[in-house]
Amino acid sequence: MLRRNLKRMVRYPSMTVTLIAMPVVFLLLFVYVFGGTLGAGLGGSGGRAEYANYVAPAIILMTVTATIQGTAISIAMDMAEGIIARFRTMHIARVSVLTGHVLGSMVQAAISLTVVTAVALLVGFRPTAGLGGWLATAGFLAAVTFALVWLAVALGQVSKSVETASNLPMPLVLLPFLGSGFVPTDSMPTVLRWFAEYQPFTPIIETLRALLMAKPLGSNAWIALTWCALIALGGYLWSKRLFNRPA
Repeated sequence: MLRRNLKRMVRYPSMTVTLIAMPVVFLLLFVYVFGGTLGAGLGGSGGRAEYANYVAPAIILMTVTATIQGTAISIAMDMAEGIIARFRTMHIARVSVLTGHVLGSMVQAAISLTVVTAVALLVGFRPTAGLGGWLATAGFLAAVTFALVWLAVALGQVSKSVETASNLPMPLVLLPFLGSGFVPTDSMPTVLRWFAEYQPFTPIIETLRALLMAKPLGSNAWIALTWCALIALGGYLWSKRLFNRPA
């Protein structure tokens, strides 16, 4: 099943290119168009260079959310084409169909994250993490991707069409904007600040920032990992239930 999904990724590279293009466009837009103004509001030296360091972790997370949108679309395509119904009748472990999509999406996410991080470095992102920090970042991103991909698998199965599958994960793409991804939460109105501070993507972004900039993790790390565990478990159980339902 993993080989099948990797072959699909190779045969249809436009999907991977599209998933990479969106975060790259946002990165260039926020660094070169808004970076000077937004960076001045961060305090310190301000400016475009400081804002590139601030926004890059949010863009990296958006790369993951863009990838899971592709996962939901792939699942919905399989459902629409009837191949899932065929897999249900075959003498194979049913969970292998879903885990093939999950592992394939994680490979696709790793490729996308590598490209986007390289572009971020080219436009001025200057992380101070050492080798240990980069390895911890890679492990943390793998955990976040694993959790969100399982949620996307469920969203793809529950979608009635490919178009619906492309739209259902959109709130996950937008959540970094409603967190600490692009501006500090203390600059927001009270109600929005409360939502931004307690939604799952804010501790995830803050953990990425701390790992990449070699800063103390604080409580954000365990909060982020708790969210990841809950999302992964919920997504897996929901996906399994949907997959095993009568045709």
